[in-house]
Amino acid sequence: MSELLLSVKNLMTTFVQGGERQIAVDDVSFDIHSGESFALVGESGSGKSVSALSVLRLLPSNGKIVKGQALYRGEDLFLKQESQMRPVRGKRIAIIFQDPMSSLNPVMTIGQQIGEAILVHRLVDQSSLKSRVVELLEQVGLPFAARRFNEYPHQLSGGMRQRVMIAIALAGEPELVIADEPTTALDVTIQAQVLALLKEIQQRNGMALWLITHDLGIVSEMADHIAVMQKGKVVEQAGRERFFSHPQHPYTLELFKAVPSIEHCHPQAKDDEHKALLELDQFKVYYPIRKGLFKKVVDHVRAVDEISFSLKKGETLALVGESGCGKTTLGKGLLHLIPNSGGRVLFNGLDLNSLERSELRQARRKLQIIFQDPFSSMNPRMLIGEIIAEGMKALNGELSEVKRRKRVEKLLKQVGLPPESRLRYPHEFSGGQRQRVCIARALAVNPELIVCDEPTSALDVSVQAQIIILLKKFQKEQGLSYLFISHDLAVVAEIAHRVAVMKEGRIVEIGEVEQVLKNPQHPYTKSLIGAVPKLNMEGFG
Repeated sequence: MSELLLSVKNLMTTFVQGGERQIAVDDVSFDIHSGESFALVGESGSGKSVSALSVLRLLPSNGKIVKGQALYRGEDLFLKQESQMRPVRGKRIAIIFQDPMSSLNPVMTIGQQIGEAILVHRLVDQSSLKSRVVELLEQVGLPFAARRFNEYPHQLSGGMRQRVMIAIALAGEPELVIADEPTTALDVTIQAQVLALLKEIQQRNGMALWLITHDLGIVSEMADHIAVMQKGKVVEQAGRERFFSHPQHPYTLELFKAVPSIEHCHPQAKDDEHKALLELDQFKVYYPIRKGLFKKVVDHVRAVDEISFSLKKGETLALVGESGCGKTTLGKGLLHLIPNSGGRVLFNGLDLNSLERSELRQARRKLQIIFQDPFSSMNPRMLIGEIIAEGMKALNGELSEVKRRKRVEKLLKQVGLPPESRLRYPHEFSGGQRQRVCIARALAVNPELIVCDEPTSALDVSVQAQIIILLKKFQKEQGLSYLFISHDLAVVAEIAHRVAVMKEGRIVEIGEVEQVLKNPQHPYTKSLIGAVPKLNMEGFG
């Protein structure tokens, strides 16, 4: 048995909200040994991240550790003064936060931010600082590391930013790294690279890894020991083999049942009698590249390059591919939320690209969009009822306020939320609930086609499953068509009739969901499918 590094005993953490005390972590205990990968799994709000923040004593002002111990090499971190905790954070225990964009300073270069982490622990002198930063960037596999030194976070992709966060975590040469949902919202190929990187660094440096995640596929590939949290409590703990071969707790079994899988892929029922609702013909979205004193256009970035496909009434076409391949640009372009560069967009036989602004507004009421991040796509100062009713006001002004309110309450019920939710604000809901509100908003104007832009990417598996069931229910009842943009092939297998694979602005493969996911033809499609973490419970026990 390797050396015991961290022992959390009977941890209880509470928050005070609205004058009431709420228990976030309730009598939690677990151990992490040196060199071990430990996974803490469960839904959002189960207390996973709060457990980590408690150990590092990084709780917000309304949070309090009520009881328990966090013994790091036998020393209780909860008994240390704040000045004694500073050398622990980063130097002995480091953390990789979930959202690198909100964790990185937007006005500091990558080099400055990693250099700051190094200098805090005085690991090198000033003259050697840049070479150490570049060395760390190379270690985490960032291409053109020396050039990235002077770049800012907004100039990097999501996967690159996550690598920078890992470099910052490694800067203090810690013995334990806490990775809080390190691959959420990353493409499967980038996700696979980040996980392989963490595993490689762990083996090379001999560090322990505390992985916080809701993705059981990642857990099966990465973890040695697993603990499951539900409503602040650890309900099950086991080594990897026993956990996957003989899960015990009903909640754990529910998590396993909710996991989407490519293996679940089967032909979805649809009506082939319907004619095409949406047809794209040679559709393009180009961005000019300007250079010189007069910013002359010298070339174009072909974000969407002559795409053609059709979508029938009541059908779901999934658009898959890595970040930057043009999926979201295509969805926004066909809806005219961003300018497009040509081609035809036929909706019910009407070319949207040929319409005047007033005509386009009328036609576009039948097309709606559900954005990836429900929180940022809602006005935080508006009540939920106002947010859902906004489209009705704009497009159906003759409806009275009473009728709008009744319609809002009916929509909230349909998406599984209580009617009184209309009097609450977006920040009062969980991520899954906010996504339900966005679905209700899209349905409010009775659309025929909804562009779903990564609607489940940041949701837990159980909430993800609920949203998929909800979308399929509305499709069956109302004959809705979906253009479902996603990088999660397992989710696509559960919901789509057909799949189109995008790479560098072009569709490289398109076909029925079962044919594409189980018998891919294009090398790029094969690489996407090969990068998906596999939850193979038969491999254990």
